[in-house]
Amino acid sequence: MEIRTIAILSPGDMGHAIGAVLHRHGLRVITSLRGRSARTQALAKTAGMQDVPDDETLVREADILLSIMPPASAYTFGERIASTLLHVKTELLFVDCNAIAPRTALALDQLLTEAGAGFVDAGIIGGPPRPDEEGPHIYVSGTRAADVACLSEHGLDVRVVGAQSGQASGLKMCYASVTKGLTALATEALTAGRALGLQDTLINELQDLPAFRSIKRSVPGMPPKAYRWVGEMQEIARTFVDLGLPSQMLEGAAALYQFVESTELGLEKPEQRQRGQTLEEVTEILANALQKQRKPEQDN
Repeated sequence: MEIRTIAILSPGDMGHAIGAVLHRHGLRVITSLRGRSARTQALAKTAGMQDVPDDETLVREADILLSIMPPASAYTFGERIASTLLHVKTELLFVDCNAIAPRTALALDQLLTEAGAGFVDAGIIGGPPRPDEEGPHIYVSGTRAADVACLSEHGLDVRVVGAQSGQASGLKMCYASVTKGLTALATEALTAGRALGLQDTLINELQDLPAFRSIKRSVPGMPPKAYRWVGEMQEIARTFVDLGLPSQMLEGAAALYQFVESTELGLEKPEQRQRGQTLEEVTEILANALQKQRKPEQDN
């Protein structure tokens, strides 16, 4: 498959970084910025992405469309593109790169295939690619996975994991349940320790654990992404339910990230950090938010 133009929606933290890599490696990268925030428009410009006026232009000009957005928006966006394809003749290959359950990936596969597009399931493991750093692993699955694997020739690390849609998403769900699940558990435990006046003693006990070094990075790094991780934890919960596994732990993680998003930490942006840049700052802000929540209850 000859690839000249890649469409990316949305050019947020991950999307614009992947777009920048593809642009640096000689591909034309397009997006549609209609109605998008000033921040998103600035990120797209930084990545060298070209703005096109509407979805019809996007699907007409792109060889591959990479859907990279909060999990809660993934299926709705698929419906939007499927609707657009009813009016545009194209050989578009739609690649869903979102943190979604295998059943959601399978539903998208059916939706987009019936609309006339090719479909590939993808799961991104790792953070946004940065210059001079190893980028994320992008696992792909489905009958057209090999067509996406050729993006490895354009700066990305794409790995075929299987021939069935849902396999790449399933791998992402299992991996994220450990990494982001641990971040949620650590955030909740350390916030509880702070609220109980025991944080220093708790940290003193935890610091000898091998995982604590990772926790010291992941908890302060989490606030700008908490809003996205709510939907991701819910998708992992669906994955586990479909397998007959308990889902309550992931539902609790979703609730924890929803709580973080509701505090002043929810205002943070990855490139403009002001609050919660250390473990201690994050737990202090969350413990204070808990205290404010409890005060009206105590007054009643």
